Order: sequence, then C-alpha cells, then structure tokens
Amino acid sequence: MTTDGERAAAETRRNVDLPAIRSSLIYEAFGDPLSTLKAAEASLPTLAAGWLRVVMTYAPVNPSDLIPVTGAYAHRIDLPATAGYEGVGHVIEAADGLSHWLGRRVLPLRGEGTWQFIVDCPASHAVCVPATVEDQIAARAYINPLAAWTMLRRWPVRNKTVLLSGAGSNCADYLGHWAYLQGAAHVFGIYRSPSRLTRMRELGIEPVSIGDESHIELAARRADITFDALGGGVASHVIASMPEASVFVGYGLLSGLPIRMPGKRSASYARFHLREHLPGAGDGGMDEAFAQIWPRLKDFDMAPAQIFPARRWREAIEYQASPGAVKPVLDLTDF
Repeated sequence: MTTDGERAAAETRRNVDLPAIRSSLIYEAFGDPLSTLKAAEASLPTLAAGWLRVVMTYAPVNPSDLIPVTGAYAHRIDLPATAGYEGVGHVIEAADGLSHWLGRRVLPLRGEGTWQFIVDCPASHAVCVPATVEDQIAARAYINPLAAWTMLRRWPVRNKTVLLSGAGSNCADYLGHWAYLQGAAHVFGIYRSPSRLTRMRELGIEPVSIGDESHIELAARRADITFDALGGGVASHVIASMPEASVFVGYGLLSGLPIRMPGKRSASYARFHLREHLPGAGDGGMDEAFAQIWPRLKDFDMAPAQIFPARRWREAIEYQASPGAVKPVLDLTDF
C-alpha cells in the first residue's frame, strides 16, 4: 500500500524539474590524475530501491582522492570510475519509502564518486548535516576528521607524548588538536613546508623539520605513539628510534614510498585504513560517529579552503600539490 508520504514524494518528483544529465570527473584507466581524469556527461539512470539522489555543492581535493586514480588500489576499483570520496549536497530524489530524506543536506558516503554534480548513494550511507555546519566545513568532515577521531579512539593518548609526521596536513591538524583535548602530554610534528609553522604553533604542536634528522630522532625517542602519514625514509627512521612499549601507526603514504622495517625495533607497528574501521551502515553507527564529530568541528578553527569551479579541476589538482597550499575544494555546481 502506498503511504501518504510516498504519494507526496512522487508528486514532488513530478513537480520538480529533475536533471536528466550529470557531469562527472571520471577515469577509464589508471595513471597521472592530470592526464587520466576527464570531464564527462551521462544520462541519469533510474534511481535504485533504497537509494537517494543528491545534488552536490562542494567536494575537497584530498591526496586520498588522487592516489586511487594512479592505480594504487587497482585490485578493488572497477573502471570506468568517478573520482572523489567526500562532499556535501542535498537530496532531490528518493526511492519509495524514503521521502523523509527529500531536501535534506547530506554527506553521501561510500556510494558513487563525489566529483560529480549528481551523486546516487544508499540511504543507509547518507549522513545528515546539522544546520549549524556550513557547506565548506561539511564537505571536508569525512576523510580527515573521522580518520583522526577514529585513530584517537583506537589508540588513546592521554598523558602520552605524540609524534605526527606530515604535520601541517589537515588530518595531522585534527590529530594534534584533539590529542591535547584527550589529555596528551606533548605533541611533536614533522613538517616539510615552513608555511605550516604558524598553524602548528597555534595548535600547540612542536615543529620538527623534515630535514633535521637529529631532531626527528630525538622526538621519536620521546614518543609513546606516532601517527605517520608519510611512509618512506622518515617513517623508517622514526620507527627505528622509538622506545620500548611505544606504538607506530601508519595511516598514509604521502611520500609514495614504503616503510623499510628495521631488523630490530622496540615499537609495535599498526596500519590504519579508515574503510576498515567505519561504523556499520544502517545500524546508526555512522550517525553516532558524526554526532561526536560535528560539535568538535564547530569548535575547531578549520584551515581555510580555496574554492575552484569544477570546470577548473586541473588547476585545483595542481594547486593541492604546491608547497603551503590550503585545501582546494571543487564547486560542483559549476561544471
């Protein structure tokens, strides 16, 4: 039997001029994102049962969006694919039984790639955005904040000395700030660009230059736990220098190089992939996780963003690789 809500939703769909075409940034082969990605248009399919259709507003450009395009995770990506893992938009169409979602502002998680004007996602993976959270903040609320919060819950840092590699990155900012809120005794941060120094000091993170090997070793010897975003030689140096009963958590590979494990080490090693620690979909777990994230984002002075129209996506990708760049965000309403 059709409910009043479902009849109202059907009437809404008839009266609203829903788009028939969507613009997307796709890749049909793996390689350099600048040469592999391309803008494409396609007709919208019939919305699947249990799914929502979302008009996107903003999506950030993260390293984690670009690494899959290179083929790093080719074994779990079916081509052609749409790039992008996070962003914000509002629901314009809902499958039967889901009319209560219409008009809501959401994060469409773990559905199709988010670098497109229209995204379809399962309702079980959509997270409602509070009215108090601005679009440009909500668009960046998933990958880095949720990763940082999840790591700190998995490896608490109260009364501990923390070492961050890749300091000055968005995720490291959250890790450093929230580590202090959790009761960390001290936070070191290994940085590459001097442009990050002011921000690090504002957050209470003691800067350690990536070129100062003696300072890196000193910080590593004092660290109870390291959260590493770099991999490569820096990570190898750190884990070899850490003390007994310490923990090294690798969550990124921004250097593009693997960690060479020392023959003898005192630190235990753990690898963190956000997708392996996500709350279960459909059981309220994701909503519960974001209930913890939203107020912390409201109270956190998020680093500024540089907005690029989606049609200038090449400039956005080039910009994100430049030293000292702030977070580039695509305006998906402007393809």
